[in-house]
Amino acid sequence: QVHLVESGGGLVQAGGSLRLSCAASGLTFRSHVMSWFRQAPGKEREFVATISPSGGATYYEDGLKGRVTISRDNAKNTVDLQVNSLNSAYPAVYYCAGFFGAGLGSERSNYYPSWGQGTQVTVSS
Repeated sequence: QVHLVESGGGLVQAGGSLRLSCAASGLTFRSHVMSWFRQAPGKEREFVATISPSGGATYYEDGLKGRVTISRDNAKNTVDLQVNSLNSAYPAVYYCAGFFGAGLGSERSNYYPSWGQGTQVTVSS
């Protein structure tokens, strides 16, 4: 059974940074496309970034390019999301998701069969 566990969320001051991490088990991690999504209160879950199984290719939501960086460590079965220059647009629950395959992930959340429980990011002004 696939198990994804996010960590690293918390309260950060505006302008600060966070590094979120997702630990995976129960899967052949190096064969999975991994992505990050986020969901703010009252809003739909939205795509943030995706990374190919090898880590050689990444893709970001247009509005977040330059502010977030996705990376993975296939030896540790982890996928991270570095979030910089946090502002009032960033508070949300951040989720990692994955699927067995190649290339990059979809921006559509219903494409992913495996999800973590999420980690909360809160920004103080």
